[in-house]
Parts: sequence; C-alpha cells; structure tokens
Amino acid sequence: MPETTVPALPAASPTPEPGTLSPWALFWWRFTRHRLAVGSLYLLVVLYVLAAGAEFFAPYSSGWRDLSYAQCPPQLPRFSWREGWHVPVMRLTVDPLTFKKTYYEDEREVIRLGFFVRGQPYRLWGLIAGERHFFGVKRGADAAANGGPPFYFLGADKYGRDIFSRLIHGSRISLSVGLVAIAVTFVLGITIGGVSGYFGGPVDTAIQRVIEIVNAFPQIPLWLAFGAVLPADWPPVSTYFAITLVLSLLGWTGLARVVRGKILTLREEDYAMAARLLGASHARILFRHLLPGFTSHIIVVLTMSVPAMILGETSLSFLGLGLRPPVVSWGVMLQDCLSIQTVASYPWLLMPVVLIVVTVLAFNFLGDGLRDAADPQG
Repeated sequence: MPETTVPALPAASPTPEPGTLSPWALFWWRFTRHRLAVGSLYLLVVLYVLAAGAEFFAPYSSGWRDLSYAQCPPQLPRFSWREGWHVPVMRLTVDPLTFKKTYYEDEREVIRLGFFVRGQPYRLWGLIAGERHFFGVKRGADAAANGGPPFYFLGADKYGRDIFSRLIHGSRISLSVGLVAIAVTFVLGITIGGVSGYFGGPVDTAIQRVIEIVNAFPQIPLWLAFGAVLPADWPPVSTYFAITLVLSLLGWTGLARVVRGKILTLREEDYAMAARLLGASHARILFRHLLPGFTSHIIVVLTMSVPAMILGETSLSFLGLGLRPPVVSWGVMLQDCLSIQTVASYPWLLMPVVLIVVTVLAFNFLGDGLRDAADPQG
C-alpha cells in the first residue's frame, strides 16, 4: 500500500524575541500588549479625525437651527429593506392646560437617511469647498431650506440646534486646546525643571519657591480670576489662545517637579560626569544625556496633563469666563445645563459630559500604557 504524504503546513510566524528588537520596536511591542491603552489610542484617533473633518462629519453646521423643533428628543436611525436607513418624523403637541410640549413619532412619514449625502455647503478648514456630508438626510440641502423635518441624532437644544453636529464642531476646540497648551507646558516644564535640578543651590531654591507659590493658589479660583480678566469683546481666536496660555501657565509645575527630581538623581551618574570632563556644555549634558534617561516619566506626565487642560477649558467655558458663544466647545454647550429642571427634562443636553469623561479616561489609559512600555521596571 503506497504511503500517503501529508502536505506540510506553513510554519507559524514566530513571536519576536524582545532582545532582537530595536528600542522603538521593543517600545511598540510592549505597548501593544496593553489592550486597554491600544483601544484608547484608537478611540482618540477617531475623536481627533472627527474634529479635524468636523464640517464633513457633522450633518449640519454649528449655527444651523430650527426653532419649531426646540428640545426635540434624540432620533435613533432604523433600517428596513423598503426605506433603508430612516427615522420617523417627530410631531409636536402642546397640552392646552399646562402648555407642556411633547414630541411623538409619526410612523406614517419617515425621513430617509444615507451616507455621503448632499447637504449644507461648507469650506473645510476655510479652504476646501464641499457639500457632501458623511451621514445625513437625503435631501441635498438643509431641512429648513427645503421645508422638510430635520434629523436630530442626539436631540436638539432650546434653539433647535443639532447637538450631535455641535458636539463634533466643539471637539475641534475642546480637543485641540489640550494639545496646544501641553506644548507650552512641555517647554516650560522641561526647561525650568531641568535648570533647577541641574544647577541646584540657590537657583534650585528660588525656582522651587516659585513653584510652591503657584501650587498654593486654589486652581479653580485662579482660573476664574484669569478668566474674568479677559475682555468680553475679544474675538474668539484671541480668547482661545488666551485660555490656552492661562492653562499652560498653571500646568507646568507638575512636569517641572518630575524633571527636577530625576535630574538630581542622574546628574551624578558616570556618563554625566564623563561628558562634563570631556568639555560638553551644560545644555548638551542636560538635553542630550540626562533628559532621555527618563523619557517614560515625561511621557506619562504630559499624557496625564492633556485631560487636565481639557477639563480646565470646559470649567472656564461652563462658568461663562472662558470661550463664549457663538464659539462652540463642550464647555460652552454645557452652559445649557445650569438648571437642574432643564437637565431632568432634557437629559440629552448632558452629552458633552459623556464625551469629556470618555476622552479623559482614554488619555489616562493611554498614559498608563505608554509608561509601562517605556519603563517596564518602573
């Protein structure tokens, strides 16, 4: 009986050995093992892509409104083979005795939805003209212009503005203010903290006293004081950069303390002493030899600082001392939630809170993953 030869299966790709990887490849390999951090990274990428293309992804512009649908509840899309993606039309009834407004779904008429539909014309970043929206009503223009009912995915506010569209437009400011502020924080924290730890003595003492004075002030009252100084008639762009500068001037102390403590430990190491004996300048020793030795700590402090900046902008705007309408940010949108009765009647107005919590948690999980990848022994 002839022997049957079994075809050999392809060999599985071996798991890479950590010792054979480059430092950056090893860093990425360790990071990918932190599933929660990887998921948070993907989530943040989605949020920033939505913010970058807000005009394309939002069904309506941030200022579009329809007062006849004020406080309209959310309309979740449905799918059927006959109608495709659609939602029933919302009808408004008013109680003749209490004058309470109530919306109900009229199943006899539907609003057809679709992807890459024609809508309100826009200019992406003020440069690229377009009229296609990622998802919206299949009418080719805004609802008010055509006289048809609008579509509110996450409901409407008291002016009949689409909350979902305003969330996407507001993310551009709320998410970018953290990145811009962290850039200033990085420069101040690294420079001041490095100088304090490297030179020590009276320089270190003076810098640490300044840091203690800044940290001694209660953060929220200090935000309020800075916000109250900003003129109310400033243009939105000037107010945005002023808020960013305020948050940066208050957020650099934590990074400076971390850098100072690590520099005090590393400046007496053999490689630092050898560089000093070879005639290297103080700046080269500090920025070329000492700072790269604790990159993981800098990464985690910076990553944890971004949500703090986002919360700072949200707090100032919520209290009316930061960004103001017609600028759209998550904090500005929360100004509609000052009344407990309003929140109890229209809970969908709290959607900015959901995005803020999700974003802050994502940055925290990402920071944990980066820290573990850069310094697994720490």
